[in-house]
Parts: sequence; structure tokens; C-alpha cells
Amino acid sequence: MKRLYLILAVFLQTFCMAASVHAATLKITELAVTTRVLKGKPIDSVHRISYQSIKNIYCFTRTVLTDADETVIKHLWIQDGQVLKETELPIKGKNWRVYSTMPIGASSRGNWQVEVKDETGAVLRKIEFRIQ
Repeated sequence: MKRLYLILAVFLQTFCMAASVHAATLKITELAVTTRVLKGKPIDSVHRISYQSIKNIYCFTRTVLTDADETVIKHLWIQDGQVLKETELPIKGKNWRVYSTMPIGASSRGNWQVEVKDETGAVLRKIEFRIQ
């Protein structure tokens, strides 16, 4: 019985180490909320903005992927603690850029954040901003 527990413990430890190695292969090198993406780059970085000045807002993410060819990330757009939109974005190379967009209107006023999650659902980074 002790041998069975030992084998199980070694298996679980190996599995947990493999999972942590996999999670470390995707890094976010840039994250910005912006009013526009031009030529693959954000044109500004928004921390506070009026809903009257824009029709859409973007979340730009630059990634570095090692030990894999492809994966996915998700952008979760959260207003005042409530998830309003979830966008799955493919990461198809070592250095990759992606963005998602959110339409903005009068009902968009409040505190916002965008969470970036990996394919396992772990939060890699988040960014906060306010729409007035």
C-alpha cells in the first residue's frame, strides 16, 4: 500500500511540474487599452476616457510563445465586476500580436478591466481603465 501511495505521489508531482512548465511558455510582453490599432501597434494607452469621444475601444496584446507552435488566449471585458464579452484569440507564432474590440456607448460608463487568460483559464495579466 505504501508503494502505491509513493507511485501516486511521484505521478502527481510530475504532472504538476509539467503543467507549470506549460503555463510558463506564454508571456504577455505588452498589454494596452487603446482607441485604435494602426499597423499592428496601439496608437495610445487609455486609462480614462469619455464615452462620447469614441465608438470602439481596443485591447492590444503582444505575446511571446516558446515550447509550442500555437495556443489561444481570451480577452474578458469586465464592466463594474460583470463580464460583458469574452473573445478567444489565436496565438500562431513565437512573437504574435492580437487585439479585441468593444463597442462604447452611454451605458459603458464605469470601471472596466480586461483580463487576459491562457487556454487553461489562468489569468496572465489584466489592465484597468475608466469610461466617463
